[in-house]
Amino acid sequence: MTRQIRRVGIGLIFAFLAVFAQLNYVQIFAAERIAGNQANIRTLLREYSIKRGDILTSDGETIATSTATKGRLKYQRTYPGGELYGHLTGFYSINYGKTRIEAAQDEVLLGDAGVLSMQDIEDRLFGSGRQGEDVVLTIDSRLQEAARDALGGERGAVVAIDPQTGAIRAMWSNPSYDPGPLASHNSDVAKKHYKSLDFESSESPLVSIATSRTYPPGSTFKVVTTAAALESGKYNRNSKFPDEAELDLPLSNETLTNFTKTACTSAGEIDLFTALEVSCDTTYAILGLRIPNEIREMANAFGFNETIPLGIGTEASTYPDVPDDEEPLRAYAAIGQGDTAATPLQMALVAAGVANDGEVLRPQLIEEVLDPSGGVVRELEPDKMSTAMSTDTARILQEMMVAVVDTGTGVMAQIPGVSVGGKTGTAQTVEGENPHTWFISFAPAQDPKIAIAVIVENGGSFGSEATGGAVAAPIAKAVMEADRRVRGW
Repeated sequence: MTRQIRRVGIGLIFAFLAVFAQLNYVQIFAAERIAGNQANIRTLLREYSIKRGDILTSDGETIATSTATKGRLKYQRTYPGGELYGHLTGFYSINYGKTRIEAAQDEVLLGDAGVLSMQDIEDRLFGSGRQGEDVVLTIDSRLQEAARDALGGERGAVVAIDPQTGAIRAMWSNPSYDPGPLASHNSDVAKKHYKSLDFESSESPLVSIATSRTYPPGSTFKVVTTAAALESGKYNRNSKFPDEAELDLPLSNETLTNFTKTACTSAGEIDLFTALEVSCDTTYAILGLRIPNEIREMANAFGFNETIPLGIGTEASTYPDVPDDEEPLRAYAAIGQGDTAATPLQMALVAAGVANDGEVLRPQLIEEVLDPSGGVVRELEPDKMSTAMSTDTARILQEMMVAVVDTGTGVMAQIPGVSVGGKTGTAQTVEGENPHTWFISFAPAQDPKIAIAVIVENGGSFGSEATGGAVAAPIAKAVMEADRRVRGW
Protein backbone atom coordinates (compact mmCIF):
# COMPACT_ATOMS: atom_id res chain seq x y z
CA MET A 1 0.00 0.00 0.00
CA THR A 2 2.86 2.41 0.92
CA ARG A 3 4.58 1.68 -2.40
CA GLN A 4 1.35 2.45 -4.32
CA ILE A 5 0.90 5.74 -2.48
CA ARG A 6 4.51 6.64 -3.27
CA ARG A 7 3.94 5.90 -6.96
CA VAL A 8 0.80 8.03 -7.03
CA GLY A 9 2.68 10.89 -5.32
CA ILE A 10 5.55 10.72 -7.81
CA GLY A 11 3.04 10.65 -10.65
CA LEU A 12 1.30 13.77 -9.35
CA ILE A 13 4.62 15.59 -9.04
CA PHE A 14 5.47 14.84 -12.66
CA ALA A 15 1.98 15.94 -13.71
CA PHE A 16 2.36 19.29 -11.93
CA LEU A 17 5.80 19.78 -13.49
CA ALA A 18 4.33 19.12 -16.92
CA VAL A 19 1.55 21.64 -16.39
CA PHE A 20 4.06 24.21 -15.09
CA ALA A 21 6.28 23.71 -18.13
CA GLN A 22 3.34 24.04 -20.50
CA LEU A 23 2.14 27.27 -18.89
CA ASN A 24 5.59 28.81 -19.13
CA TYR A 25 5.88 27.73 -22.75
CA VAL A 26 2.54 29.30 -23.60
CA GLN A 27 3.25 32.56 -21.78
CA ILE A 28 6.88 33.05 -22.79
CA PHE A 29 7.74 31.18 -25.97
CA ALA A 30 4.45 30.74 -27.81
CA ALA A 31 2.66 34.01 -26.97
CA GLU A 32 3.32 35.69 -30.31
CA ARG A 33 2.33 32.64 -32.35
CA ILE A 34 -0.86 32.18 -30.31
CA ALA A 35 -1.76 35.86 -30.74
CA GLY A 36 -1.68 35.35 -34.49
CA ASN A 37 -3.67 32.15 -34.34
CA GLN A 38 -6.70 32.16 -36.63
CA ALA A 39 -8.96 31.13 -33.76
CA ASN A 40 -7.98 34.28 -31.84
CA ILE A 41 -8.49 36.39 -34.95
CA ARG A 42 -11.97 34.88 -35.28
CA THR A 43 -12.67 35.86 -31.68
CA LEU A 44 -11.58 39.42 -32.44
CA LEU A 45 -13.71 39.54 -35.59
CA ARG A 46 -16.71 38.22 -33.66
CA GLU A 47 -16.31 40.84 -30.90
CA TYR A 48 -15.93 43.67 -33.40
CA SER A 49 -19.01 42.51 -35.27
CA ILE A 50 -21.11 43.62 -32.29
CA LYS A 51 -22.22 47.24 -32.19
CA ARG A 52 -20.79 48.07 -28.80
CA GLY A 53 -23.09 50.15 -26.60
CA ASP A 54 -22.59 53.89 -26.21
CA ILE A 55 -21.25 55.62 -23.12
CA LEU A 56 -23.16 58.81 -22.31
CA THR A 57 -23.16 61.55 -19.69
CA SER A 58 -26.18 62.00 -17.43
CA ASP A 59 -27.31 64.96 -19.55
CA GLY A 60 -27.22 62.98 -22.79
CA GLU A 61 -23.80 63.72 -24.31
CA THR A 62 -22.37 60.72 -26.18
CA ILE A 63 -18.74 60.32 -25.17
CA ALA A 64 -18.01 56.87 -26.63
CA THR A 65 -19.74 55.19 -29.57
CA SER A 66 -19.22 52.60 -32.32
CA THR A 67 -19.49 53.45 -36.01
CA ALA A 68 -19.70 51.06 -38.95
CA THR A 69 -16.61 50.50 -41.12
CA LYS A 70 -15.95 48.79 -44.44
CA GLY A 71 -13.09 46.70 -43.07
CA ARG A 72 -12.90 43.21 -41.58
CA LEU A 73 -13.56 44.72 -38.17
CA LYS A 74 -17.16 45.79 -38.59
CA TYR A 75 -17.23 48.58 -35.98
CA GLN A 76 -14.78 51.30 -34.97
CA ARG A 77 -14.83 52.75 -31.45
CA THR A 78 -14.72 56.56 -31.37
CA TYR A 79 -14.68 59.11 -28.57
CA PRO A 80 -16.50 62.37 -29.42
CA GLY A 81 -15.65 63.83 -25.99
CA GLY A 82 -11.93 63.34 -26.53
CA GLU A 83 -9.63 64.09 -23.62
CA LEU A 84 -12.42 65.65 -21.52
CA TYR A 85 -13.55 62.12 -20.64
CA GLY A 86 -10.40 60.07 -21.28
CA HIS A 87 -9.91 59.06 -17.65
CA LEU A 88 -13.57 58.07 -17.39
CA THR A 89 -14.26 56.11 -20.56
CA GLY A 90 -10.77 54.70 -20.83
CA PHE A 91 -10.13 53.09 -24.21
CA TYR A 92 -11.15 50.02 -26.24
CA SER A 93 -8.09 49.09 -28.26
CA ILE A 94 -6.99 46.16 -30.41
CA ASN A 95 -3.40 46.85 -29.42
CA TYR A 96 -3.75 47.79 -25.74
CA GLY A 97 -6.96 46.19 -24.52
CA LYS A 98 -9.60 47.92 -22.42
CA THR A 99 -9.41 50.31 -19.48
CA ARG A 100 -11.68 52.24 -17.08
CA ILE A 101 -15.42 52.13 -17.97
CA GLU A 102 -14.69 50.29 -21.23
CA ALA A 103 -13.17 47.50 -19.14
CA ALA A 104 -15.42 47.63 -16.06
CA GLN A 105 -18.62 47.55 -18.17
CA ASP A 106 -17.26 45.41 -20.99
CA GLU A 107 -19.91 42.68 -20.77
CA VAL A 108 -22.70 45.25 -20.59
CA LEU A 109 -21.38 47.20 -23.56
CA LEU A 110 -21.10 43.97 -25.57
CA GLY A 111 -24.54 42.77 -24.52
CA ASP A 112 -23.10 39.82 -22.59
CA ALA A 113 -24.28 40.85 -19.12
CA GLY A 114 -26.91 38.10 -19.00
CA VAL A 115 -30.00 40.35 -19.33
CA LEU A 116 -31.93 39.87 -22.59
CA SER A 117 -34.40 42.53 -23.68
CA MET A 118 -37.05 42.07 -26.38
CA GLN A 119 -34.81 44.17 -28.65
CA ASP A 120 -31.95 41.71 -28.11
CA ILE A 121 -34.19 38.76 -29.01
CA GLU A 122 -35.43 40.52 -32.14
CA ASP A 123 -31.88 41.38 -33.23
CA ARG A 124 -30.72 37.79 -32.84
CA LEU A 125 -33.77 36.13 -34.39
CA PHE A 126 -34.08 38.38 -37.42
CA GLY A 127 -30.43 39.15 -38.01
CA SER A 128 -30.75 42.90 -37.55
CA GLY A 129 -27.36 42.96 -35.83
CA ARG A 130 -26.38 42.34 -32.25
CA GLN A 131 -25.99 45.44 -30.07
CA GLY A 132 -24.71 46.04 -26.60
CA GLU A 133 -26.37 48.04 -23.85
CA ASP A 134 -25.69 51.78 -23.39
CA VAL A 135 -24.03 52.94 -20.17
CA VAL A 136 -25.11 56.32 -18.79
CA LEU A 137 -22.60 57.89 -16.41
CA THR A 138 -23.41 60.06 -13.41
CA ILE A 139 -21.12 62.71 -14.89
CA ASP A 140 -22.77 65.94 -16.04
CA SER A 141 -20.99 67.38 -19.08
CA ARG A 142 -21.55 70.95 -17.86
CA LEU A 143 -19.84 70.27 -14.54
CA GLN A 144 -17.05 68.36 -16.25
CA GLU A 145 -16.42 71.32 -18.52
CA ALA A 146 -16.57 73.71 -15.56
CA ALA A 147 -13.97 71.62 -13.71
CA ARG A 148 -11.68 71.58 -16.76
CA ASP A 149 -12.04 75.31 -17.36
CA ALA A 150 -11.53 76.24 -13.70
CA LEU A 151 -8.39 74.11 -13.35
CA GLY A 152 -7.10 75.48 -16.64
CA GLY A 153 -3.54 74.55 -17.47
CA GLU A 154 -2.61 73.62 -13.91
CA ARG A 155 -1.64 70.05 -13.17
CA GLY A 156 -4.16 68.63 -10.72
CA ALA A 157 -7.66 67.25 -10.34
CA VAL A 158 -11.25 68.05 -9.39
CA VAL A 159 -13.76 65.54 -8.01
CA ALA A 160 -17.40 66.50 -7.37
CA ILE A 161 -19.83 64.11 -5.64
CA ASP A 162 -23.50 64.26 -4.71
CA PRO A 163 -23.18 63.47 -0.98
CA GLN A 164 -26.76 62.19 -0.76
CA THR A 165 -26.41 59.52 -3.49
CA GLY A 166 -22.69 58.97 -4.04
CA ALA A 167 -23.06 59.93 -7.72
CA ILE A 168 -19.87 61.47 -9.11
CA ARG A 169 -20.96 64.62 -10.93
CA ALA A 170 -17.53 65.57 -12.30
CA MET A 171 -14.07 64.00 -12.24
CA TRP A 172 -11.38 65.80 -14.18
CA SER A 173 -7.63 65.30 -14.13
CA ASN A 174 -5.08 67.40 -15.96
CA PRO A 175 -3.19 66.26 -17.96
CA SER A 176 -5.63 63.99 -19.75
CA TYR A 177 -5.52 62.24 -23.11
CA ASP A 178 -7.65 61.51 -26.17
CA PRO A 179 -8.51 57.78 -26.27
CA GLY A 180 -9.59 58.00 -29.94
CA PRO A 181 -6.24 57.23 -31.62
CA LEU A 182 -5.66 54.27 -29.26
CA ALA A 183 -8.88 52.71 -30.61
CA SER A 184 -7.72 53.06 -34.22
CA HIS A 185 -7.77 49.92 -36.37
CA ASN A 186 -4.49 51.16 -37.82
CA SER A 187 -1.88 49.62 -35.53
CA ASP A 188 0.77 52.21 -36.43
CA VAL A 189 -1.55 55.08 -35.45
CA ALA A 190 -2.38 53.46 -32.09
CA LYS A 191 1.24 52.68 -31.29
CA LYS A 192 2.45 56.17 -32.18
CA HIS A 193 -0.17 57.78 -29.94
CA TYR A 194 0.49 55.39 -27.07
CA LYS A 195 4.20 56.12 -27.22
CA SER A 196 3.52 59.88 -27.23
CA LEU A 197 1.70 59.48 -23.90
CA ASP A 198 4.97 58.46 -22.19
CA PHE A 199 3.20 55.38 -20.84
CA GLU A 200 6.12 54.19 -18.68
CA SER A 201 6.27 57.42 -16.67
CA SER A 202 4.37 57.98 -13.43
CA GLU A 203 3.64 61.45 -14.84
CA SER A 204 1.95 60.02 -17.95
CA PRO A 205 -1.39 61.55 -18.99
CA LEU A 206 -2.73 57.98 -18.85
CA VAL A 207 -2.58 58.17 -15.03
CA SER A 208 -5.67 59.71 -13.45
CA ILE A 209 -4.62 62.16 -10.76
CA ALA A 210 -8.15 62.04 -9.34
CA THR A 211 -8.15 58.33 -8.56
CA SER A 212 -4.68 56.88 -9.05
CA ARG A 213 -2.20 59.25 -7.39
CA THR A 214 -1.88 60.02 -3.68
CA TYR A 215 -0.56 63.21 -2.08
CA PRO A 216 -0.14 64.53 1.45
CA PRO A 217 -3.59 66.09 2.06
CA GLY A 218 -2.22 68.79 4.33
CA SER A 219 -4.70 70.68 6.43
CA THR A 220 -7.76 69.24 4.66
CA PHE A 221 -7.06 66.17 6.80
CA LYS A 222 -7.78 68.26 9.91
CA VAL A 223 -11.45 67.62 9.15
CA VAL A 224 -10.83 63.92 9.87
CA THR A 225 -8.82 64.74 12.99
CA THR A 226 -11.59 67.06 14.23
CA ALA A 227 -14.20 64.37 13.68
CA ALA A 228 -12.09 61.90 15.67
CA ALA A 229 -11.66 64.39 18.53
CA LEU A 230 -15.39 65.14 18.74
CA GLU A 231 -16.41 61.47 18.45
CA SER A 232 -13.91 60.41 21.12
CA GLY A 233 -15.98 62.19 23.77
CA LYS A 234 -12.79 63.75 25.13
CA TYR A 235 -13.21 67.04 23.30
CA ASN A 236 -15.94 69.41 22.17
CA ARG A 237 -16.02 72.49 19.98
CA ASN A 238 -14.99 74.68 22.92
CA SER A 239 -12.10 72.53 24.19
CA LYS A 240 -9.03 74.68 24.86
CA PHE A 241 -5.44 74.06 23.77
CA PRO A 242 -2.24 76.00 24.37
CA ASP A 243 -1.61 78.38 21.47
CA GLU A 244 2.09 78.61 20.80
CA ALA A 245 4.12 79.24 17.66
CA GLU A 246 5.80 75.85 17.95
CA LEU A 247 5.25 72.52 19.68
CA ASP A 248 8.04 70.50 21.28
CA LEU A 249 7.84 66.94 19.99
CA PRO A 250 8.44 63.99 22.35
CA LEU A 251 11.44 61.65 22.06
CA SER A 252 13.33 64.25 20.04
CA ASN A 253 14.79 67.74 19.99
CA GLU A 254 12.53 68.75 17.12
CA THR A 255 9.64 71.19 17.12
CA LEU A 256 6.57 71.51 14.90
CA THR A 257 5.73 75.07 13.88
CA ASN A 258 2.62 76.70 12.52
CA PHE A 259 2.47 77.65 8.82
CA THR A 260 2.82 81.33 9.77
CA LYS A 261 5.70 80.62 12.20
CA THR A 262 3.65 82.46 14.84
CA ALA A 263 0.94 81.62 17.37
CA CYS A 264 -2.50 81.22 15.79
CA THR A 265 -4.10 83.79 18.13
CA SER A 266 -2.72 86.26 20.62
CA ALA A 267 -4.76 84.89 23.52
CA GLY A 268 -2.37 82.22 24.78
CA GLU A 269 -4.91 79.48 24.16
CA ILE A 270 -7.22 78.44 21.33
CA ASP A 271 -10.45 76.44 21.17
CA LEU A 272 -11.06 73.60 18.72
CA PHE A 273 -13.64 75.55 16.68
CA THR A 274 -11.22 78.41 16.06
CA ALA A 275 -8.34 76.01 15.44
CA LEU A 276 -10.10 74.56 12.39
CA GLU A 277 -11.27 78.00 11.24
CA VAL A 278 -7.70 79.36 11.11
CA SER A 279 -6.04 75.96 10.48
CA CYS A 280 -3.79 75.89 13.54
CA ASP A 281 -1.11 73.21 13.10
CA THR A 282 0.03 73.01 16.72
CA THR A 283 -3.51 72.29 17.95
CA TYR A 284 -3.90 69.37 15.59
CA ALA A 285 -0.40 68.11 16.29
CA ILE A 286 -1.37 67.93 19.97
CA LEU A 287 -4.42 65.88 19.02
CA GLY A 288 -2.22 63.60 16.92
CA LEU A 289 -0.12 62.87 19.99
CA ARG A 290 -3.09 62.42 22.32
CA ILE A 291 -5.60 60.37 20.28
CA PRO A 292 -3.65 58.59 17.49
CA ASN A 293 -5.83 55.46 17.54
CA GLU A 294 -9.07 57.41 17.33
CA ILE A 295 -7.78 59.40 14.36
CA ARG A 296 -6.75 56.25 12.54
CA GLU A 297 -10.13 54.64 13.16
CA MET A 298 -11.86 57.75 11.79
CA ALA A 299 -9.62 57.76 8.73
CA ASN A 300 -10.50 54.12 8.11
CA ALA A 301 -14.22 54.92 8.43
CA PHE A 302 -13.83 57.47 5.62
CA GLY A 303 -12.13 54.87 3.41
CA PHE A 304 -8.42 55.26 4.13
CA ASN A 305 -6.18 52.17 4.05
CA GLU A 306 -8.48 50.35 1.62
CA THR A 307 -9.14 50.61 -2.09
CA ILE A 308 -12.28 52.65 -2.73
CA PRO A 309 -14.75 50.41 -4.62
CA LEU A 310 -15.36 52.51 -7.73
CA GLY A 311 -14.94 49.80 -10.36
CA ILE A 312 -12.38 51.59 -12.52
CA GLY A 313 -9.27 51.12 -10.43
CA THR A 314 -8.30 53.42 -7.56
CA GLU A 315 -5.18 53.88 -5.47
CA ALA A 316 -5.70 53.34 -1.74
CA SER A 317 -5.19 56.36 0.50
CA THR A 318 -3.17 55.75 3.66
CA TYR A 319 -3.11 56.87 7.27
CA PRO A 320 -0.18 55.33 9.16
CA ASP A 321 -0.22 53.22 12.30
CA VAL A 322 2.75 54.90 13.97
CA PRO A 323 4.56 52.86 16.66
CA ASP A 324 5.27 54.31 20.12
CA ASP A 325 8.99 54.76 19.49
CA GLU A 326 8.22 57.05 16.51
CA GLU A 327 5.67 59.16 18.39
CA PRO A 328 6.61 62.53 16.79
CA LEU A 329 5.34 61.20 13.44
CA ARG A 330 1.84 61.03 14.93
CA ALA A 331 1.82 64.82 15.17
CA TYR A 332 2.65 65.17 11.46
CA ALA A 333 0.17 62.49 10.41
CA ALA A 334 -2.69 64.31 12.17
CA ILE A 335 -2.07 67.49 10.14
CA GLY A 336 -2.02 65.59 6.85
CA GLN A 337 1.75 65.37 6.50
CA GLY A 338 4.32 62.63 7.02
CA ASP A 339 3.04 59.29 5.78
CA THR A 340 -0.57 60.45 5.41
CA ALA A 341 -1.48 60.28 1.72
CA ALA A 342 -4.79 60.68 -0.10
CA THR A 343 -6.28 60.76 -3.56
CA PRO A 344 -8.57 63.64 -4.53
CA LEU A 345 -11.39 61.06 -4.70
CA GLN A 346 -10.74 60.15 -1.06
CA MET A 347 -10.81 63.76 0.11
CA ALA A 348 -14.04 64.34 -1.82
CA LEU A 349 -15.48 61.44 0.22
CA VAL A 350 -14.38 63.16 3.44
CA ALA A 351 -16.25 66.32 2.45
CA ALA A 352 -19.26 64.28 1.32
CA GLY A 353 -19.36 62.27 4.55
CA VAL A 354 -19.46 65.40 6.68
CA ALA A 355 -22.08 66.96 4.39
CA ASN A 356 -24.24 63.82 4.57
CA ASP A 357 -24.53 63.93 8.38
CA GLY A 358 -21.74 61.41 8.91
CA GLU A 359 -22.80 58.73 6.41
CA VAL A 360 -20.24 57.96 3.71
CA LEU A 361 -21.85 56.65 0.53
CA ARG A 362 -19.97 54.56 -1.99
CA PRO A 363 -18.97 56.74 -4.93
CA GLN A 364 -20.62 55.63 -8.18
CA LEU A 365 -20.11 56.42 -11.85
CA ILE A 366 -23.01 54.48 -13.43
CA GLU A 367 -26.37 56.22 -13.38
CA GLU A 368 -28.20 53.66 -15.49
CA VAL A 369 -27.86 50.97 -18.15
CA LEU A 370 -30.16 51.11 -21.18
CA ASP A 371 -31.03 48.32 -23.60
CA PRO A 372 -30.85 49.04 -27.38
CA SER A 373 -34.50 50.11 -27.40
CA GLY A 374 -33.90 52.63 -24.58
CA GLY A 375 -35.42 50.57 -21.77
CA VAL A 376 -33.81 50.87 -18.35
CA VAL A 377 -31.98 47.68 -17.38
CA ARG A 378 -30.31 48.95 -14.20
CA GLU A 379 -30.32 52.18 -12.17
CA LEU A 380 -28.05 53.69 -9.54
CA GLU A 381 -28.96 52.76 -5.98
CA PRO A 382 -27.24 54.63 -3.13
CA ASP A 383 -24.97 52.30 -1.17
CA LYS A 384 -23.62 53.20 2.27
CA MET A 385 -19.94 52.48 2.87
CA SER A 386 -19.88 53.46 6.54
CA THR A 387 -21.16 55.74 9.25
CA ALA A 388 -18.06 57.73 10.08
CA MET A 389 -19.62 59.83 12.87
CA SER A 390 -22.86 60.65 14.58
CA THR A 391 -25.28 63.18 13.14
CA ASP A 392 -24.55 65.52 16.06
CA THR A 393 -20.81 65.42 15.39
CA ALA A 394 -21.38 65.98 11.67
CA ARG A 395 -23.58 69.00 12.34
CA ILE A 396 -20.91 70.59 14.56
CA LEU A 397 -18.26 69.90 11.93
CA GLN A 398 -20.48 71.42 9.24
CA GLU A 399 -20.70 74.63 11.30
CA MET A 400 -16.94 74.65 11.74
CA MET A 401 -16.35 74.23 8.00
CA VAL A 402 -18.84 77.01 7.21
CA ALA A 403 -16.83 79.27 9.52
CA VAL A 404 -13.68 78.41 7.53
CA VAL A 405 -15.32 79.88 4.41
CA ASP A 406 -17.14 82.73 6.14
CA THR A 407 -14.25 84.16 8.14
CA GLY A 408 -11.31 81.75 7.99
CA THR A 409 -8.81 80.53 5.42
CA GLY A 410 -11.42 79.62 2.77
CA VAL A 411 -13.04 82.99 2.04
CA MET A 412 -12.20 82.68 -1.69
CA ALA A 413 -14.89 79.98 -1.94
CA GLN A 414 -17.72 82.24 -0.82
CA ILE A 415 -20.82 82.27 -3.05
CA PRO A 416 -23.23 85.19 -2.57
CA GLY A 417 -26.50 83.99 -1.11
CA VAL A 418 -25.18 80.47 -0.42
CA SER A 419 -23.70 79.04 2.78
CA VAL A 420 -20.57 77.05 1.87
CA GLY A 421 -18.53 74.72 4.06
CA GLY A 422 -14.88 74.06 3.30
CA LYS A 423 -11.32 73.43 4.40
CA THR A 424 -8.09 74.60 2.86
CA GLY A 425 -4.86 72.64 2.67
CA THR A 426 -1.28 73.60 1.83
CA ALA A 427 0.75 70.40 1.89
CA GLN A 428 4.52 70.37 2.05
CA THR A 429 6.20 67.93 -0.33
CA VAL A 430 9.83 66.93 -0.88
CA GLU A 431 12.48 69.51 -0.04
CA GLY A 432 12.90 72.11 -2.74
CA GLU A 433 9.42 71.60 -4.22
CA ASN A 434 6.53 74.03 -3.86
CA PRO A 435 3.58 72.87 -1.72
CA HIS A 436 0.51 71.15 -3.14
CA THR A 437 -2.66 73.18 -2.65
CA TRP A 438 -5.99 71.61 -1.65
CA PHE A 439 -9.55 72.60 -0.97
CA ILE A 440 -12.51 70.44 0.05
CA SER A 441 -16.03 71.82 0.32
CA PHE A 442 -19.79 71.28 0.21
CA ALA A 443 -22.84 73.45 -0.56
CA PRO A 444 -25.42 74.57 0.25
CA ALA A 445 -24.61 73.96 3.90
CA GLN A 446 -28.26 73.60 5.00
CA ASP A 447 -28.95 70.77 2.51
CA PRO A 448 -25.72 69.83 0.72
CA LYS A 449 -26.08 68.86 -2.94
CA ILE A 450 -22.43 68.81 -3.95
CA ALA A 451 -19.13 67.95 -2.26
CA ILE A 452 -15.84 68.76 -3.94
CA ALA A 453 -12.13 68.11 -3.63
CA VAL A 454 -9.53 70.08 -5.59
CA ILE A 455 -5.77 69.64 -5.76
CA VAL A 456 -3.28 71.74 -7.69
CA GLU A 457 0.15 70.14 -7.76
CA ASN A 458 2.99 72.26 -6.38
CA GLY A 459 0.78 75.33 -6.23
CA GLY A 460 0.57 75.66 -9.98
CA SER A 461 1.47 79.10 -11.31
CA PHE A 462 1.44 80.55 -7.74
CA GLY A 463 4.62 78.60 -6.94
CA SER A 464 6.10 78.97 -3.47
CA GLU A 465 3.50 81.58 -2.50
CA ALA A 466 0.62 79.17 -3.10
CA THR A 467 -1.99 78.35 -0.48
CA GLY A 468 -5.09 76.19 -0.71
CA GLY A 469 -7.28 79.20 -0.04
CA ALA A 470 -5.81 81.27 -2.87
CA VAL A 471 -5.33 78.55 -5.51
CA ALA A 472 -7.73 75.64 -4.98
CA ALA A 473 -10.73 77.33 -3.33
CA PRO A 474 -11.72 79.44 -6.39
CA ILE A 475 -11.69 76.29 -8.53
CA ALA A 476 -14.09 74.53 -6.17
CA LYS A 477 -16.26 77.64 -6.13
CA ALA A 478 -16.57 77.60 -9.94
CA VAL A 479 -17.73 73.97 -9.94
CA MET A 480 -20.20 74.56 -7.11
CA GLU A 481 -21.63 77.51 -9.01
CA ALA A 482 -21.96 75.36 -12.14
CA ASP A 483 -23.89 72.71 -10.20
CA ARG A 484 -26.13 75.41 -8.78
CA ARG A 485 -26.93 76.66 -12.30
CA VAL A 486 -27.65 73.12 -13.52
CA ARG A 487 -29.77 71.92 -10.61
CA GLY A 488 -31.19 75.19 -9.39
CA TRP A 489 -30.35 75.00 -5.73
